[in-house]
Amino acid sequence: MTDSVSIADKADWLADKNLKRLLAALSEAGEEARIAGGAVRNALIGEPVADIDIATTNRPEETMRRARAAGFKAVPTGIEHGTITVVIAGKGYEVTTLRADVETDGRHAKVSFGRDWKADAERRDFSINALYAKADGTVVDLVGGIADIAARRLRFIGDAEKRIREDYLRILRFFRFFAWYGAGRPDADGLKACARLKEGLDRLSAERVWAELKKLLSAPDPSRALLWMRQAGVLSRVLPESEKWGIDAVHGLIAAERDLGWPAQPLLRLAAMVPPDAARMKAMAERLRFSSDEANRLQRWALTPAIEAKTTEGMLAKTLYLGDRQAVVDRLKLSLSAARARVATDDAALTEAGGYARLLAFAEKWEKPAFPVKSADMSALGLSPGPKFGALLKTLETEWVEKGFQPDRGALLERAAEILNKS
Repeated sequence: MTDSVSIADKADWLADKNLKRLLAALSEAGEEARIAGGAVRNALIGEPVADIDIATTNRPEETMRRARAAGFKAVPTGIEHGTITVVIAGKGYEVTTLRADVETDGRHAKVSFGRDWKADAERRDFSINALYAKADGTVVDLVGGIADIAARRLRFIGDAEKRIREDYLRILRFFRFFAWYGAGRPDADGLKACARLKEGLDRLSAERVWAELKKLLSAPDPSRALLWMRQAGVLSRVLPESEKWGIDAVHGLIAAERDLGWPAQPLLRLAAMVPPDAARMKAMAERLRFSSDEANRLQRWALTPAIEAKTTEGMLAKTLYLGDRQAVVDRLKLSLSAARARVATDDAALTEAGGYARLLAFAEKWEKPAFPVKSADMSALGLSPGPKFGALLKTLETEWVEKGFQPDRGALLERAAEILNKS
């Protein structure tokens, strides 16, 4: 244990008056409350802090009583596990009673409440997530987390296999946290345990698996974590679509994001790892319970034909009009990334990359033109709604697209009359 480290000068949020009031209310009459977990870790690393969680010796009912007595809203969001959400000025703080696991089944845990900070720390997954901070910023480290943060080492607390058997999601969390905070090689004991127990991933819900994968794929550079996941057999277990396709394209995509200022997009990174096969993408989206927006984006990407670097802007405009702009942009970004990655060893790749960069710039600023002929125009020609009505409208639109969106409404209506006269 060490009390010599403080986050007082790294965490402006410690000075928040509402947080201070809450910690004070929970620390009266022999009880204690401390900031716990990710907020302490990120403050030490210098990363932004999104959520502030609190651990306390108060039992859940007492936490609620004290929070309400201080004028705050208290919601029993997970009271059976000791968690109360205290809402202050629209911001939620999860306050959890110190716990010890009584029984685990690989997915859920039965807990007992206690007052032992060390027992509470030792039930957590990784040492860097088991740090506490007192109200004045003093960090309490009971499991060696500060040293692991300094070394950028991700380490299970205690026996790695035991930690994983308590909750198999910790296999994916191991690689996710390594992607965000680790350096060098992953901890050998943790990696071996993940490889040995990977079958336990089959017991997890699809939603939990995809949520972890998405967080991993959101890391600044997840490529090393993905490599070790593949080596351990974990990646093919949760993402069999990547097995024969590989993850090599991810490196080029990460480099392009860094060099060209693209935002990190988990779905685009996923697309770099899986084949553009619409049927397989549909099955994957269903298996992992993607949102409809996520499923549609991957499906449209897979259905969009590959685009050559020598494609003209006029040809690309037709593809954009008839297809899906996001899917075309995704295709172009992956093609540009792949071409850039080959520049050092392939003389033709530089020209190819230039072509894709030109097409991507065009696609990103392209605005879909409005087809100038409407249904009312067909009615004015004496057509009633029906198959012939729709077919003529479609023919006109197709010819308009093929001619580069140039014929105006008058020319298109003349063409419509011509087609009708011949029919």
